[in-house]
Amino acid sequence: MNLKKGYFITFEGIDGCGKTTQMELLADYLRDVKDVAVIETREPGAKGLGEKIRGLLLDYDGEVSPQCEMFLFLADRAQNIDMIVNPAVESRKIVLCDRHTDSTIAYQGYGRGLDIEELTTLNSLATRHRKPDLTIIFDVDVQTSLCRMGKEHDRIEAEGAEFLNSVRNGYLTIAKMEPDRVKVIDATRSIDEIHKDVVNLVEKLF
Repeated sequence: MNLKKGYFITFEGIDGCGKTTQMELLADYLRDVKDVAVIETREPGAKGLGEKIRGLLLDYDGEVSPQCEMFLFLADRAQNIDMIVNPAVESRKIVLCDRHTDSTIAYQGYGRGLDIEELTTLNSLATRHRKPDLTIIFDVDVQTSLCRMGKEHDRIEAEGAEFLNSVRNGYLTIAKMEPDRVKVIDATRSIDEIHKDVVNLVEKLF
């Protein structure tokens, strides 16, 4: 399949929603069935410097201010966009990213209570105003999320049910505000059923 342009697709949802699994399945489908070049990345933790930032964000066992947390995520995002996403999209590749700007709005905005308008402006600066061509939110209820996460949690996963519920509602609000870009998938179903929905959304994008 010859692409006329590159595409940037992001995968979002609360912890335990299954987005990482679905991103990997889509990457395999695009490479094996569509024969296109695919780059996989993530936030936080894009290859290189981002991996160092991810360690600070998720593994640090001391108190972290919401503002500090926000700026670390933004620094990781700027690195990811400049070093990985933009060069790949400009080379007509498909970039799949596990979390992006909507995570900051959902977690730091709706979850932590930071100003959403300010976060939107900062996201725009960090990404050089690039927006994903498609964002897929994998929606699960909080109880399902907690069950899937198991007993070992990183610093953000350990925030609990009330925090996760605020984040989930934030994601659903984002989807209502940007229905053309953001699509919501019921992620409580089987992996195969969800994958079919993901493929359908991506096929429409092409």
